[in-house]
Amino acid sequence: MIGFIIAGLVIGVLARLIKPGRQNLSFVATLLLGLAGSVIGGLIANLLGTGDIFELNIIGFIVAVVAAVLLIGVAEGVSGRRGVRR
Repeated sequence: MIGFIIAGLVIGVLARLIKPGRQNLSFVATLLLGLAGSVIGGLIANLLGTGDIFELNIIGFIVAVVAAVLLIGVAEGVSGRRGVRR
């Protein structure tokens, strides 16, 4: 479980480094988005037959980082809309 949390944090941080621009996300938001990305990456790697969902492998890691980048983009879009008044 601790390894899963650490992997989620690493994936979240890598996703924030890859995503261009400044993200106004907290440490907890980065961790949660990284965890969500790692679950998505594990599921896709499992569907591809490269390993179990909780097994760390290169395909799952790459997909997890890509998923986390996309999730950060969605989180930015959702949080950015709250402050906009028309």
